[in-house]
Amino acid sequence: MQLTWKWLEPARLKVAHFAAPERESIYAACLDASLLEPHVAGRLGKRPGASHEAVVREMQTSRWQTAATERATGPQQRAYDKALASTARIEGYRRAAIDAAETNWWPTCVLFGLTSIGLVIALGWLAALGAVLVAVAAMLSLIRWPSGALFHRRLNLLAGFYCIIWLFRRCRLGVRAARWGAILETKGTRPLVGHVVLQLLGDDPDSVYVPSRTDGLRAPRAPGYVVSNSAMKQLKRKLDHIEDGTIAVCGPRGTGKSTLLEACVEDARFGVLVQAPAAYAPLDFLVSLFVRVCVQYIDDQGYTVPELTRLSPMLRLARTARRRARQLGRWIVFALPALALFCLGLSAPVRALYADYASTIADLLRQQGGTLHKQALSVWNGHAIGLGVVICLVALVWWHSRHDVWPARLLGRLWRHSTFIGMTIAVVSVGSVLTDERMRHQAADLPKGTVLTCLWLFLLWMVLHGVREVLDEPGAPLSGHDMSLVLRPPATAAGAYLLYVLVTTPQTNQLLSDPDNPIRLCGVIAGALIVRAGYWHLKPAEPALVARCRNYLYRLQTIQTTASTWSGTAPQPLAIGGSHATTVSTVPPTMPELVTEFRELLGDIAKQKTLFGDRVVIAIDEVDRLGSDTEALDFLREIKAILGVRHVHYLISVAEDVGATFVRRGLPHRDVTDSSLDDIIHVPPSTLAESHKILSARSETLTEPYALLAHSLSGGVLRDLLRYALQIKETQDKTQAHELPDIAYDLILEELSETLAGFRTLLSKHQWTPSTSDTLTAFRFLCNQLRDACPCTEPELRQALDTFATEGIEGHTDPASGRELTDEARQLVDEASAYVYFSLTLLEIFGEKGLEYRTSRARAFGADGAPERLAEARQELAISPYSARTLINGIRMAWELPLGPANRLDLPASRAACPRHRVRP
Repeated sequence: MQLTWKWLEPARLKVAHFAAPERESIYAACLDASLLEPHVAGRLGKRPGASHEAVVREMQTSRWQTAATERATGPQQRAYDKALASTARIEGYRRAAIDAAETNWWPTCVLFGLTSIGLVIALGWLAALGAVLVAVAAMLSLIRWPSGALFHRRLNLLAGFYCIIWLFRRCRLGVRAARWGAILETKGTRPLVGHVVLQLLGDDPDSVYVPSRTDGLRAPRAPGYVVSNSAMKQLKRKLDHIEDGTIAVCGPRGTGKSTLLEACVEDARFGVLVQAPAAYAPLDFLVSLFVRVCVQYIDDQGYTVPELTRLSPMLRLARTARRRARQLGRWIVFALPALALFCLGLSAPVRALYADYASTIADLLRQQGGTLHKQALSVWNGHAIGLGVVICLVALVWWHSRHDVWPARLLGRLWRHSTFIGMTIAVVSVGSVLTDERMRHQAADLPKGTVLTCLWLFLLWMVLHGVREVLDEPGAPLSGHDMSLVLRPPATAAGAYLLYVLVTTPQTNQLLSDPDNPIRLCGVIAGALIVRAGYWHLKPAEPALVARCRNYLYRLQTIQTTASTWSGTAPQPLAIGGSHATTVSTVPPTMPELVTEFRELLGDIAKQKTLFGDRVVIAIDEVDRLGSDTEALDFLREIKAILGVRHVHYLISVAEDVGATFVRRGLPHRDVTDSSLDDIIHVPPSTLAESHKILSARSETLTEPYALLAHSLSGGVLRDLLRYALQIKETQDKTQAHELPDIAYDLILEELSETLAGFRTLLSKHQWTPSTSDTLTAFRFLCNQLRDACPCTEPELRQALDTFATEGIEGHTDPASGRELTDEARQLVDEASAYVYFSLTLLEIFGEKGLEYRTSRARAFGADGAPERLAEARQELAISPYSARTLINGIRMAWELPLGPANRLDLPASRAACPRHRVRP
């Protein structure tokens, strides 16, 4: 059974190789691991003869064993062979020594080992080693006595000696076996097992469907599955070669234009993707684009986008008060107890310092104050004229420096050196210990064991704490919150145990009890606070562009009203007064104002981004859903005013009609595309190789035949390609079939049934007469046959589809009624007939066995036999049913299919049994 955790499989395999290092066991383990691969295990049991037992039986033959071993030759294989031979040789010696000893060998070895350990404990390593060597020499000197208890003890010790050597050799063999086994499984058994499975499956092995995960198919717009194609590479080249401009992206719907725009916006350093409205209003669209650009730029610069809240002022005030209350409560819970404990610990040293230095400092301040008072009196009384002149000059300089920045610059320089100042204070505070004679004498008396213990505990705490800090960094390469939580308990334990040793040891307790230590601690804390304060900076002023974007958001998303009222009254009893009220409201911006302001703002943003080598991309998607090409051109005409901004790339997705208009510019007239668009990129449907690459990235087991089926049904259109690939999985789940003909049969008939039902709905909108109503009856008959299809009725169904595809509606109704149809109805009937012709062709190609052989024969026929032509026929159906029929005729000739109606009633059914009627057809 396959392991759920695939990453454990290599470790499990190495353990198996280590436990069983024999060559046969290693090969068997590698074979089992290779059979557990999803692309191998999913194909086993799907066809007779391709079972798990058959693959194992085939791989156990000497031919495949030799081939797998030859693929794994190299240094690891030679090291394994050498270890295997040496281990076998030691094993032989060990077996011979055990067989030669008449008594059990392991009690003697255990007694010898315990005696050696006792000697080590009692005498030390050197004395114990000498005693053991003497005992071994005495044992070996008894070789001339081939009998007796000592002789048997010597053989027992020799057996134990070989057992120890064998144990080391066996461990080395296990390690080398694990290394060589990994190479054997990767280079030998895994590719050969896949080759053997393909051989046992027989013809068309890729036609076997292997179920797998469909996460990539169920999420069409998932960003992780984007595959670069020719259109994406071409668009990126154009963006690299032009400085600015407007590029149109055109192509059929569903070909991936939106994905292409999303990829370009994601690659740009500054990009905005907006959707064109179905019923466009130029002013509303421009306002929406303006807001998106402002929001994107504010977010890109790391600032908060303003929230235009709808809450009342009281609710906002209540939320702010609640948040402030939580902050104040947290501060009270932690700050006040810490401050109280800190003050309690420093109360005695602070009082001592105050008692020692308070009077001295007060005398110094009084002396300096008296000197300043005398100088001021001298100037006041006119006894110091020169000093008065200097004071006047200082006053003038100070006044003229009010607009200068040197005071703030001086403070800034002092603030930048706060780290050095704080570190100096902390180092001087700690370094004062070295100048304290009393502490030096106490430190010299500390036991070396205590010093080493404290040193190792301190280093351990520092290492663990430092690793935790590194792991907590957001950009650390080994960041992990779980690992930080794991390291927290040992770091806390190391610090707590260090503190316990320092407190409980008498010598270290005396060092901690020094009277000057609280002052030193104050110095360290003060230095740390100054260093911490050095990292605090004033919040930088908001950039001008961010402020402009914020103002535009308020202007475009809110209506601002300002009211001012003035009133005045005269004192009683005159009672004369007046009042005046003024209300100012913002006027909504007009289209010309919006265009001018948007171009200026976007130009300034692009100019700033270009200085750093960034690209600005504005992508406008879904223009092709406006309805007609006329409406799309009108939309381009309206938004033309915002195009052509310097250093800005505009990407606009348009329909094929607009792209064709731009391509034929000037022939014979010019329109809005000539002046609005600078270039155009056509996004064609995917080629077969691109479709296979896309499906391979989204599903591991969609092989080439299934990719060809999905590509042919979709015509290479990306949206339909993913839908049909998912329908293949759904069909397999519904039918539990694993062969391509069975899955393709159900899928094509289901799609054909839904399409004909859609044509019948379109036909029902026309006016019908009794003579032409047979057309609707014929469509209903075909839809019922498709809906009730089973293996019993397969020949009749194919005959009906063949007749409808080649003869049209006349094959099922009166020819006269067909001639009375309107042109629109006739066009729909011809389109339905061509689609049935195409579906029948796919049914005959994919619904039969031997696809690989028939594909090679069709390729040899010529261009019409290329598998890519099937998707081209599907694309041609969207243009004209008549040209598509001509292309389908060429395909059928290449695949050796009949061009006219064939008698299919005598053909055998392709299904084995009918699940509905419980009989074999």
